[in-house]
Amino acid sequence: MVSLIRPFTPVSGAVLVIALAGLARSLLNRNYYEIVLASFALLFLLLLGIFGVWKSRKLKSMEPGWKTPVPMTANAADDERQHTIVTGLDAAVPLFFRLHFYIKGKFFPGGLAAGAKKGCSLSVETAIPRGEATAQIPLDFPMSGVFQGDGFCKLRDIFGFFAFPCGRIRHSTVNVRCAPCFGKKTIINAQSGAEDQRNKPSADVERYYQREYTPGDRLRDINWKSSDKIDALITRISTDNQEKVSRIEVHFRNYGYANDSLHELWLLDRSKARLSYFLRTLLEQNTSFIFDVYSAGKHWEIEDQDDMDAFFEELACLPFVPPQNEAAIQSGAGDMYVFSTACDLMLPVFLLSCNPRPVTLFLTQPGDSTAVYRGKTQNTTNKDNFEVLHIQDFISKGFYPPSRWFTKQKIKPLSIQAEKIEMFYAEIKI
Repeated sequence: MVSLIRPFTPVSGAVLVIALAGLARSLLNRNYYEIVLASFALLFLLLLGIFGVWKSRKLKSMEPGWKTPVPMTANAADDERQHTIVTGLDAAVPLFFRLHFYIKGKFFPGGLAAGAKKGCSLSVETAIPRGEATAQIPLDFPMSGVFQGDGFCKLRDIFGFFAFPCGRIRHSTVNVRCAPCFGKKTIINAQSGAEDQRNKPSADVERYYQREYTPGDRLRDINWKSSDKIDALITRISTDNQEKVSRIEVHFRNYGYANDSLHELWLLDRSKARLSYFLRTLLEQNTSFIFDVYSAGKHWEIEDQDDMDAFFEELACLPFVPPQNEAAIQSGAGDMYVFSTACDLMLPVFLLSCNPRPVTLFLTQPGDSTAVYRGKTQNTTNKDNFEVLHIQDFISKGFYPPSRWFTKQKIKPLSIQAEKIEMFYAEIKI
């Protein structure tokens, strides 16, 4: 019974009911004009349905595919590099019919947490122009997370009466990175982190004998003659072929209530964006930096751009985990950089355990609350530090937000104390 109803659309259902009712009425009233019209409508639906069933079965072996950009970034619909491409559509389509490609599934903002509630449903489609083997489908996300969905084709008539499934279904899981944020770049002295001695192979001595000056190099190591020739500072590397590298310790505290509140997930998303901006700008500032990044139960060592791209891919799907009392790692030295949100109830305890190490805290707070903080504060509210997520952006992009998202939940700001604090604010609006 379900297979018989599936090809029908609301339009065809309404036409069928009206035609049957009109035919019954015309037979009772012996109105031959209405009998002809009702019979013609029913016959047209029947022929169109039979022809559609026959053609959709011929297209059963078609293998359409959909490929999302790598990496997939939220709010990137205007970027041509972020378009989702549909391929494998080189099939003959009969007259009065068109191929439509659909992507349907569930989007989990913030990532897939253990025991998480149902995600946000998504459904988008596009019509394939006749004679085209590829097409683009509008797939965009307002924030970071994980999307699990199916891509499939339907053969639809131009009148909107029938939609026949055809071809094979292609399932895919997509990690969506957070939309980038901008602001003042963090400047770090190369000597502020823990120093790490790295020996290079002897075969690379000539290759690494001289390099461009970076902050923290000794002035006596500068090759002034070579620097004058190319108008840039060149540093000599010591004869024992060792180079000092600064290790930067970063803590990303993804601790929260994990109750699927959109506002909490938005705070987590913006904290991820701040961490991404921090790492990206520092690696551009000094390629010798090595980042030790810690989160709830995980650790990454980032040495180059490849490591950073792999980390960003995992960061996109890091969910909230229940708050826990976690002491700081005391084996490190130098400055520590902490990224957290107002959902991290154990943050004050963690910061207390960091003493006497200097700590810079990047805290994302609710935008509609008065943040309470102590210490040296920078970057108070401005356009770069205040970001708003609109629920209507989900609806306009094909999402079906759950009703609980429209209920605003109060999130209290944290009272915290650190050597240096940078505040950021995130708000939810309809």
